[in-house]
Amino acid sequence: MKSEFVHQTTIFIIGAFSLVAALAWNSTIESIFKHFFNTPDKISAKFIYSVIVTLIVILAIMWLQKTDQRLSKKKKIK
Repeated sequence: MKSEFVHQTTIFIIGAFSLVAALAWNSTIESIFKHFFNTPDKISAKFIYSVIVTLIVILAIMWLQKTDQRLSKKKKIK
């Protein structure tokens, strides 16, 4: 019971730190976007920003999944 509690708490803490990092990167990427495209806080600019970030996240997730699958196959072979 105690080890499960520690395991779950560790997972939650990692998730919380990941959220903090994601929010920090979000702010940074948004600032870079505003700097290069010189856009004020208009809905159209926020929409374009959201689409770009979503596409980047989708590509990153696909890459991570493929990498995980390759590593899993290598483990099964050994």
